[in-house]
Amino acid sequence: MPGIIVKPDENFEAAYRRFKKQVDRNLIVTEARARRFYEPMTEKRKKEKIAARKKILKRLYMMRRYESRL
Repeated sequence: MPGIIVKPDENFEAAYRRFKKQVDRNLIVTEARARRFYEPMTEKRKKEKIAARKKILKRLYMMRRYESRL
């Protein structure tokens, strides 16, 4: 778990920024979202959109690869 020790001459904003950097580096927020039971409709649509794009790009890559062999 991330944790910081606040230095005596450090203000709250600087300490908070350091803490947020540690949280981002450890992917804590991302993992918490992934482990949630309920997934909002906006997140479902976003994942479907990403999956559709990956599928199209994969198909395009395979077609170009096949055509280059001809």
